[in-house]
Amino acid sequence: MIVMKDVYKKYPNGVVAANGINVEIGRGEFVYVVGPSGAGKSTFIKMMYREEAPTKGDIFINGINLATLRNKRVPYLRRQIGVVFQDFKLLPKLNVYENVAFALEVIEESPKQIRKKVNDVLALVGLTQKARMFPNELSGGEQQRVSIARSIVNVPKVVIADEPTGNLDPETSWEIMKIFEQINARGTTIVMATHNKEIVNTIRHRVIVVDGGMITRDEYEGVYGYES
Repeated sequence: MIVMKDVYKKYPNGVVAANGINVEIGRGEFVYVVGPSGAGKSTFIKMMYREEAPTKGDIFINGINLATLRNKRVPYLRRQIGVVFQDFKLLPKLNVYENVAFALEVIEESPKQIRKKVNDVLALVGLTQKARMFPNELSGGEQQRVSIARSIVNVPKVVIADEPTGNLDPETSWEIMKIFEQINARGTTIVMATHNKEIVNTIRHRVIVVDGGMITRDEYEGVYGYES
């Protein structure tokens, strides 16, 4: 599902954030990406949804090479990828239903399909009763549920989550992880960058450690620990 071949990323200020990365992530996998701050973890994640482009090398998502993808094709790529952010990125003037529906309106889904898909996904994340509420009326955990609903409403093949529990209390973080587990159980590939050691060590999945712009460890049923 995701392949990186000899990927390098050097920023204009000279910082090398990816230094010869090679990795393959299969369909339906759940992968944690961990590592020290400033180690290249965010760049690793951002290149997967073309927020950043590699300086050199190839990145394939479901057979599409992001390294050679024209900018005008990026929106079409993102229809196959759901992205969940730490700070939710909800539209404050739209209610819960409208925030999720917006992802389908931009690709011109029919009103009937929008209603069905939005209602189904709100039920999955437990927000059916709060569909008409606005982001400022929700808790942080509820806002993150809306963000997750929006990311999966178009049934993407891959969900990329960048510190999705970073702003949440421990109890809410576990609730959010249960939703990600449900999404993964439906066959969706999940790649999650996280600093949450307890979650990584309790809900065991493949762990990729990024440090110095390189993958320093990659193991199945791995643990959080890494050398700083």
